[in-house]
Amino acid sequence: MATDTTRIVAVDTYDIRFPTSRELDGSDAMNPDPDYSAAYLVLRTSADGPEGHGFTFTIGRGNDVQVAAIQALREHVVGRSVAEVCADPASLHRDLVGDSQLRWLGPEKGVMHMAIGAVVNAVWDLAAKREGKPLWRLLADAEPEWLLSQVDFRYIADALSPDEALHLLRRGKEGSADRAAELLRRGYPAYTTSPGWLGYSDEKLTRLAHEAVADGFRQIKLKVGADLADDIRRCRVARAAIGPDIRMAIDANQRWNVAEAISWTNALAEFDPYWIEEPTSPDDVLGHATVRERVAPIRVATGEHVQNRIIFKQLLQAGAIDVLQLDAARVGGVNENLAILLLAAKYGVPVCPHAGGVGLCELVQHLSMFDYVALSGTTEDRVIEFVDHLHQHFVDPVVIDDGHYRAPTAPGFSAAMHRASIDTYRYPQGDFWVADLAQQQNTEVPA
Repeated sequence: MATDTTRIVAVDTYDIRFPTSRELDGSDAMNPDPDYSAAYLVLRTSADGPEGHGFTFTIGRGNDVQVAAIQALREHVVGRSVAEVCADPASLHRDLVGDSQLRWLGPEKGVMHMAIGAVVNAVWDLAAKREGKPLWRLLADAEPEWLLSQVDFRYIADALSPDEALHLLRRGKEGSADRAAELLRRGYPAYTTSPGWLGYSDEKLTRLAHEAVADGFRQIKLKVGADLADDIRRCRVARAAIGPDIRMAIDANQRWNVAEAISWTNALAEFDPYWIEEPTSPDDVLGHATVRERVAPIRVATGEHVQNRIIFKQLLQAGAIDVLQLDAARVGGVNENLAILLLAAKYGVPVCPHAGGVGLCELVQHLSMFDYVALSGTTEDRVIEFVDHLHQHFVDPVVIDDGHYRAPTAPGFSAAMHRASIDTYRYPQGDFWVADLAQQQNTEVPA
């Protein structure tokens, strides 16, 4: 049989920005005017066939810094054998994390770590396409021993040993075929944040909350944390719109000190919030533990800004969270998220991923679906966030049916954007931004 000599020949990068701040989509107490953006990359190969697509999410300015970080990783990627790196994505993950001069900028956190995640995710996209499977199926079909080889246990072995992880993966295989069939039939439960952006009027909140319930969602989420009186009013409006039987989570986006988080959350307790999300700094493990103790039975959730598996380990060890919210693009890609899913399974904490943004729904659905099919084996108290923004820019966008994510069937990680979207929203050369700048200049010219 002929040897596959295909190599990665280029890492193309793009600064993609969408003007979401103009409609206050995505607005919250900490981020009042986000422009949803993606530092986007394409792995091109020396042969006709699939490319690998990946990205990480930002909210506007700073996306250029994130793109530069991805470009700094090129020398580790270009020239690699496609067959070898797809057979063992951990080999690239180890090299990217192990570059000592770039590691100094973290280690394993911040802009460089997010860049590593984008590149690693693009390799997994390429691997899944070459196998002809959606990523969730590639992971679910994999042998437990191979999945174990993809996990970096450095710094987490005191909480989760390789033997324990292998036991969890082998146990997850039991009944996985039946769960995969059920996933394809029913999908994976979702909740929606679309009604709850802080900049929306009460009328828009009410309309979108009614629509969410009608569309089959059993949980919505509201942004809080800027003004207590305003939060009380908005929670009252939302609860009146959805009734007593729909879960309502609240999200402070790291706005509070610990004592303020406790008093503010308890002030909203009359509206029966299901969880309080990001009540304080994502790095404050003991602060989260204190909040959790003092606001029970309201659950504490965090994770979208948790920078690596080590902080997640500590949150779990300290009993600081009730809900773990991993992010597909914040940490070092699929490999590190496998470690985080295994930690959550070890500690019995449900995973309800962060999504929304640009393409985060598309990515993270695969991780939760693998977790259900071949690791935790359950969707009880587990939901994936859904935000109805920007999906039209993706080749294989998410599909929501009766409040559930439909399982993707197209090969890959659902990461590829339409070429027309890239050409339109690439910053600042894209058609939209060129026209926008011209309009601003015309407006500024005195009459």
